[in-house]
Amino acid sequence: MVMNNHILPKDFPELKNDTFLRATRGEEIEHVPVWCMRQAGRYLPEFRESRAGKDFFETCRSPEACCELTLQPLRRFPFDAAIIFSDILVIPQALGMDVQMVPGKGPTFPDPLKEPDDLQTLRSKVDVPAELGYVFKAITLTRHRLEGKVPLIGFTGAPWTLMAYMIEGGGSTTHSKAKRWLYRHPEASHRLLKQLTDVIVEYLVGQVAAGAQALQVFESHAGCLGPVEFGEFALPYLRDISKRVKEHLQDSGLEKVPMIVFAKDGHYALEDLSVSHYEVVGLDWTIDPRSARVRTDGKVSLQGNMDPCALYASKERIAEIVRKMLEGFGTRGYIANLGHGLYPDMDPESVGAFVDAVHSHSRQLLKLK
Repeated sequence: MVMNNHILPKDFPELKNDTFLRATRGEEIEHVPVWCMRQAGRYLPEFRESRAGKDFFETCRSPEACCELTLQPLRRFPFDAAIIFSDILVIPQALGMDVQMVPGKGPTFPDPLKEPDDLQTLRSKVDVPAELGYVFKAITLTRHRLEGKVPLIGFTGAPWTLMAYMIEGGGSTTHSKAKRWLYRHPEASHRLLKQLTDVIVEYLVGQVAAGAQALQVFESHAGCLGPVEFGEFALPYLRDISKRVKEHLQDSGLEKVPMIVFAKDGHYALEDLSVSHYEVVGLDWTIDPRSARVRTDGKVSLQGNMDPCALYASKERIAEIVRKMLEGFGTRGYIANLGHGLYPDMDPESVGAFVDAVHSHSRQLLKLK
């Protein structure tokens, strides 16, 4: 719906393929749904062409550009869901931090947080619609232009993952600067994590109001924490997010949407994550599918978990890996995905082979039942 040249989050086209949404609820499906993290990415020539010479975060702030990049992979592959093109680091930007995407280096914070006193430099109160409204506009525009083809997923980074970036100043192999805060400044760490949680909750509710039909929370840096630290500095905030988002959606009269939590390398927390108010738990490739089913005991649907590097294999080998993965997870309450995002040097044809293998093998398994 358009009013005064603004596309409004209402009168969306009717959804034609709800397989992904049904799988999040553990309902019957005709085939296992599949999508890929970073499915809108540099492995696509058209993505590289669209992004050429443009600043990354300027692109993120353009609803038209984000919409186009989100739709590109759907023109090539029969994915069962779209995920809005954006970045988890828009939240530190909303808090007042400078974040730059440096070619060949990745995300960089020129002035990262060094000591607890630096928390005073962050905005104490974030006007989420004002600071992140461009994401909401991108979601609304994309939801309309999808024309009901598949559901649209919104997302956020989790508090600990964002905190790690804000202190490390970028990517890290050890996250020792951020972990130093946990051990030396636990009170300040909790203060920052709570501040991030408050913004994330409002941000996710805003995404649903804008048209997102599912939400994923990326705890990308779970693997650098042990079970004790995860239980103190990550898990409580993940649970708070899911609980509060659901409450806000209900209080606002907004549609309830499935929520996915993906804690990369957080296999030690699988049982805890399965009772954290998320409908789906995303898995990386370090977890055996059958083991994951036993450990989660039917409490949640599962998503994942093929090693992205398996896409370097032949199409025949990809099909065999997919077959074993599907047999391990089963077809009910399952969404096929990779165990992490697609890499820039991957062949789009291999991605297509992955998607086709999921659809064809799952249909065969469902016929055998």
